[in-house]
Amino acid sequence: MAGAVSLLATAGAQADCAFENDVTVKSLSAGFEAWKEFRTKQPAAFAANPSLYHIGGVSNGTVTPLLNEGTIRPLDDLIAAHGQNLAPNQLIKINGETMAVAMMVNTQHLMYREDIFDDLGLEVPSTWDGVLEAAAAIKEAGVVDYPLGATMKSGWNLAQDFNNMFLGFGGQFTGADSMPTVNTEAGMKALDMMMRMTEYMDPEYLVSDSTYVQQQFQQGKIAMANLWASRGAAMDDEAESQVVGKVNAAAAPLAMEGGAPATTLWWDGIVIAKNISDEEAEAAFRVAMEGLDTEMVTANNDDAIWLISGYEPNRLAQGAIATASADPAPQSYPSTSQMGLMHTALGNELPAFFTGERDAAATLEAIEEAYITAAKEAGLIE
Repeated sequence: MAGAVSLLATAGAQADCAFENDVTVKSLSAGFEAWKEFRTKQPAAFAANPSLYHIGGVSNGTVTPLLNEGTIRPLDDLIAAHGQNLAPNQLIKINGETMAVAMMVNTQHLMYREDIFDDLGLEVPSTWDGVLEAAAAIKEAGVVDYPLGATMKSGWNLAQDFNNMFLGFGGQFTGADSMPTVNTEAGMKALDMMMRMTEYMDPEYLVSDSTYVQQQFQQGKIAMANLWASRGAAMDDEAESQVVGKVNAAAAPLAMEGGAPATTLWWDGIVIAKNISDEEAEAAFRVAMEGLDTEMVTANNDDAIWLISGYEPNRLAQGAIATASADPAPQSYPSTSQMGLMHTALGNELPAFFTGERDAAATLEAIEEAYITAAKEAGLIE
């Protein structure tokens, strides 16, 4: 869903603003609790001249097209003038230039109904085999509709769940020559584990995105899911959740003993468009800095795992923290052109495996073929 927000910060509209801004600033960003999904609209909007938006919300999964097309500007001069409160780990540098400012980190990790685990005497699982064992016990007890939820909606979500499991089994997406390397033992193991998970899930899992799983939790329908940390605050939202205080968090499970948690690490932040005037860029950056301050974090502490001074982790943040600090740690989602094409190929070809149209080997072969076609068109391989 595209969220186009027109921001006009004036002394009358924002009496507590640290500066008076009279330049209209538009932002295109996502909008889960920190901001909603968009992805496909942003590259074209920023490629327009002048850009349709001044500020862009990005992650390490969505900034690559903007970098490749040269539609965002280096921020070092603006940071020197107006970004004194930014921490070094917020500055996303590409070839020595700061191209984005991170505001939060995100990852998919285990969330679980602590009350159900306590009642059934279950240990919190640390591996995916352990998750399935717990799911079997919960299913036998009949205490929820489905023991397990997952963000396996056809397309981007299903591809990302495969990415997590594939990396957890030690997989690599491409070789040094940019040729695909998913039709491997790690790819077969990832598909096998994901199919085993579906035995304990809502049969409509191919329409299950993050909001779907969040609502399953809130409505008491599931007991576990590897869900985005940014969804944690919704579990304790008394206005919409029936499980306030009952959901807890743990590290993302391992796919194999001795491996890293089967997930990826993400950052979310902001960029400033290149195809706007310097006056607009400065106003946009200053407005963004007004939002990314300690005052904002204090008022919205539980909505994200902030990289901003003043953040105090709550219990539901502990899963992300445990995931990121694991040894070995999971990978950051690769911000490469190759990964963008691979993610698309995965999203397009994986559903056929889960609907029974293809077996695992044929699915992995189709993914590689789709990737090769796209990579040749993009000039990444000959």
